[in-house]
Amino acid sequence: MMKRLVIAFCVVTFLTLATISGIGPHKVAAQKQDERWMDVNYQFAPNRILVKFGSTIMPDHARNIIAALGARDAEEIPGTGVHILELPDQATEHVALHAFQARPEVDFAELDRLVKPDDVIPNDPWYVDQWHLTKISGPTAWSTTTGSASVIIAILDTGVDGAHPDLSQKMVAGWNVYNNNSDSSDIGGHGTKVAGTAAAISNNANGVASVAWACKIMPVRVSDSTGYALFSDMAKGLTWAADHGARVANLSYTASDSSTVKSAASYFQSKGGVVAVSAGNDSTFSSAADNPYTLTVSATDNNDLLATFSNTGNNVDLAAPGIMIQTTAKGGGYQSVAGTSFSAPIVAGVAALVMSANASLSPAQVQDILKQSADDLGNAGWDASYGWGRVNAGRAVALAGGGVVDNTPPQISFASPADGAALAGIITIGVSANDNVGVASVSLTIDGVALGTDSSSPYAFTWDTTTATNGWHTVIAVASDAMGNSSSSAITVLVSNSAPPVDTTAPTVTISSPAEGGKVSGNASVYVDASDNLGVTRNELYVDGALVASSTTAPFTTKWNTAKAKTGKHVLQCKAFDAAGNAGLSPIVNVYK
Repeated sequence: MMKRLVIAFCVVTFLTLATISGIGPHKVAAQKQDERWMDVNYQFAPNRILVKFGSTIMPDHARNIIAALGARDAEEIPGTGVHILELPDQATEHVALHAFQARPEVDFAELDRLVKPDDVIPNDPWYVDQWHLTKISGPTAWSTTTGSASVIIAILDTGVDGAHPDLSQKMVAGWNVYNNNSDSSDIGGHGTKVAGTAAAISNNANGVASVAWACKIMPVRVSDSTGYALFSDMAKGLTWAADHGARVANLSYTASDSSTVKSAASYFQSKGGVVAVSAGNDSTFSSAADNPYTLTVSATDNNDLLATFSNTGNNVDLAAPGIMIQTTAKGGGYQSVAGTSFSAPIVAGVAALVMSANASLSPAQVQDILKQSADDLGNAGWDASYGWGRVNAGRAVALAGGGVVDNTPPQISFASPADGAALAGIITIGVSANDNVGVASVSLTIDGVALGTDSSSPYAFTWDTTTATNGWHTVIAVASDAMGNSSSSAITVLVSNSAPPVDTTAPTVTISSPAEGGKVSGNASVYVDASDNLGVTRNELYVDGALVASSTTAPFTTKWNTAKAKTGKHVLQCKAFDAAGNAGLSPIVNVYK
């Protein structure tokens, strides 16, 4: 029987359950308010978290951890190593999330969020001239290539209206991830607009033109009937599209900072593809680190200014037009739309043109070509509003064509410390790097664990060696240029710090309630007084010698469901642990049911 994850000392207030018609198997609960740092406007799948274990963790070990923390492994997303874990009905998602995040075996754990499509309902008058195609130098690009039918763009969205006259000849077989069937028809209209922006049929004297005229469209429905989509379904859609021949994928959802989507995008890239993701339309700044496996796109207007609704942040790679975009609409019509939902497929279309112009390019090279060829806006170089600039299809195709690609990696070496040096305390590691075009970044790892990244010379990193064990350690520096070329240099150093005292003091713990000889019934709370010289990290409750509950949050109250316990006397005892693994046992308390 699965261990129950019992959480005490938390007052949980539920928001109203989100009502979503046609939600099927994906019930969606409104955000619980027990975490003040969470955005209450976010929604997530109830009784579920997404977890990925480290690459060295064996499956049996992972299963033991999952069971010990009271969860059930419902499914593993192919190609990502991400587990979809189901929680007991009485569990609190955020507490379970923290429990997994605290385990050293876990790479990441996150809620399976439900994300709205990044669309803005415009109030602008109809704009019949497709200004955005001229702005990104589309005609210049088309003089070299209008795309290749062998380059397939996967539209991960609400589905696509495959009968639309400006799309019908472009469609390849897709998939409905949400319902797990082949019906990829558009249930909301959003996906049809996105698809037409990237790759509507062009130069046919009908409707609209697009970025990638000749590239094919693969519809992959990931949303429910309202247009919302879960991280897990986006990830499944990416892996399905990668396995079925897509070279470009578009996600018009705010999903770049999801570790689950990042894992799936990494898989998509490993299959030779490029993923474009919209930055979002909330006029907010994202502090999330850059996702190297996606191109995150902000929106600009016809004056090359950031759209007022567009998100900005550390994860923005490129900008693209995002207002008054005329495109295909569900049912055979056309519509003027706005939002980063339509900036992202413009970038996806340009990526498809670059791949069409030079099929030998790697996904990383395609991404770097789009960044290197963009029109620099805002502050010189990269900035949080425009990324590397507004995408320029003409220059990107020119840079990709004819094999004119920089393949020369940077040169890199350590300035200090010297190889074999003995180190103690806080030290500075200096790195020297240069490139025929320019060094984009230098990153540093200690024994394979990232220490930091520096994007400007002189490249320097601070390392507190007191956080490392005494002995030999490997330090590796990697320099990368804008085209994704990289080289590395390694040294080994000896850390020699004074050893800290070893904690051998066990915690003390006593059961304060129920009292000796007391009576219990229902879901009984067991309160303890626990203390330690450095701090108690976990308390376990044993009933008649069997572990029934644990708590990792002070005051370490646990609960015992007495419903299935026999009538009569029972023996209670608690065990408290500290961070060093020392354990202390409480005196036995006899109770009666």
